[in-house]
Amino acid sequence: MNKVKIFAGPCALESEEQINEVADVIKSLGLSWIRCGVYKPRISPHSFQGLGDSGLEILKDIDLDIITEVTEPNQIEKVMDTCSAIQIGSRNMYNYALLKEIGKRTGDFPILFKRGMSATISEYLSASEYISSAGNKNIMLCERGIRTFEDATRFTLDISAVPIIHKQTQYPICVDVSHAAGRSDLVPSMAKAAIASGADALMIEVHPNPMKALCDGPQQLNLEQFKVLIDELRTFDKELI
Repeated sequence: MNKVKIFAGPCALESEEQINEVADVIKSLGLSWIRCGVYKPRISPHSFQGLGDSGLEILKDIDLDIITEVTEPNQIEKVMDTCSAIQIGSRNMYNYALLKEIGKRTGDFPILFKRGMSATISEYLSASEYISSAGNKNIMLCERGIRTFEDATRFTLDISAVPIIHKQTQYPICVDVSHAAGRSDLVPSMAKAAIASGADALMIEVHPNPMKALCDGPQQLNLEQFKVLIDELRTFDKELI
C-alpha cells in the first residue's frame, strides 16, 4: 500500500493552546506531521507576521514531526534545531540566494519546495536545482495552485503537475489543497483529486476556530471537518502517515 504524508495544521502558529489542540487531534488520528507558520511573509506589512523565534520555542514541546517555513538565511539552523523539515514558500521560489543557502547549509535535511504562483513547471524545476546543486537533494516538490484569470478559487490547482513531475523527476510531490482552494468547502474534493492523481503528500490547513484565525481563515478546516476528511481519504487504497 502506498503511503501519503499528511502535513496538517494551522496556517500560522498563534498560541500554545491553539497548536496543542490541533496536535492532539492529529495524534488521535494516527498521523505524524504538523505544519504551521512561525515566520509569515504576508502581502501587507500590517498583517500578522507570525510569532517568530518565540513560536519555535512553543513548537519544541510538540510531539510530532514539524514542518515550517524559512524566509531568511538566519532562520535556517534555528528551524533545523526544532523541526523535522523546512518549507520554502511560493514567494521565495525565485529567491535564488536563499535557495542556495538552504541547499548548502542543510545537508540532507528534508525540504518542501513550493511552486511559485506564476511559475511554469520548467521554471519551477530549474529553481529546485539551486537547492540540489548546492548540496541537498532531499526535496519534496509542492504544487499549491497557480495564478490564472479564474477567480472562483484563490488559485487554480494544476493537478496535471503531479503526473508531469513524476514523469520528469525522481522527486515526490505534495499538493497544498488549502492555498489552491482558498475555501474550506472545496478542500475535501481537491484532496481526493490530488490523491487520485498520485500525490505523495497533502498539505491541509486546520484550525480550532477558522473564523478567528489571524490569517487565511476561510481556507482552513475546523477540527471536526478535518476528522471527517481523514476518514474519507482512508477509503482510498493509501496509508496516511
